[in-house]
Amino acid sequence: MTDPKREKIKPYEEDSAGKKEQVTRMFDNIAGGYDFLNRLLSARFDVKWRNKLTSQILVHSPKNILDVATGTGDVAITLGHKDKNVLIDGVDISRKMLDVAEKKVRREKMEDRIKLSVEDAENLSMKNETYDVVTASFGVRNFENLQKGLSEMHRVLRPGGHIYILEFSKPKIFPFKQGYNFYFQNILPFIGKIRSGDAKAYQYLYESVQAFPDREKFLDKLQEVGFNSVQCTELTLGICQIYSGKK
Repeated sequence: MTDPKREKIKPYEEDSAGKKEQVTRMFDNIAGGYDFLNRLLSARFDVKWRNKLTSQILVHSPKNILDVATGTGDVAITLGHKDKNVLIDGVDISRKMLDVAEKKVRREKMEDRIKLSVEDAENLSMKNETYDVVTASFGVRNFENLQKGLSEMHRVLRPGGHIYILEFSKPKIFPFKQGYNFYFQNILPFIGKIRSGDAKAYQYLYESVQAFPDREKFLDKLQEVGFNSVQCTELTLGICQIYSGKK
């Protein structure tokens, strides 16, 4: 079942299309400027977060990794730079985001190690128990059915494999919480609208983070679909969390 609270948080509220279709359209719309805006709006903290995530992943010396909601491929490429032997499948629901990712992969000459394809994270085409690690960065928040998406990630993991998820959370420390919320709710959508041309995309970013079950609530979601040894690592005063678990 979909979560009614999360289901109603969509990029284009006036549109009758479902969340999955709207999210796909949104990322197609903003793909061209996505990387630039990420660096600008996060003050390049996104680079630090990916480095932290990929370092944790590579502790396990995985042979193959599935990067769900790979977007423009930054996590996959970072993994490829850090480990010359690992094979990575990057999947995303947005064709235009993958178009950007493919150009970057070719530029980095990683076509033999990073394979990209359009996939619905809630209905993956991969066989059971295929990967040593499954990861997602800023993607699970956009799933229409969170439990189904996490269940698919569990299904394609080998026994003993690990899941790593990087996702926004809600800071709790005063006064950082208040200042960050003002930036996130007002300034970030304004800049995003000017640079991307999509007035709704960065407003949706704030709303989707507010609706997302972060910290202990998300660890509960991981356990519900079968993961154990779950934990989270807080980044940058609670702006993000790295969630991890084992199959």
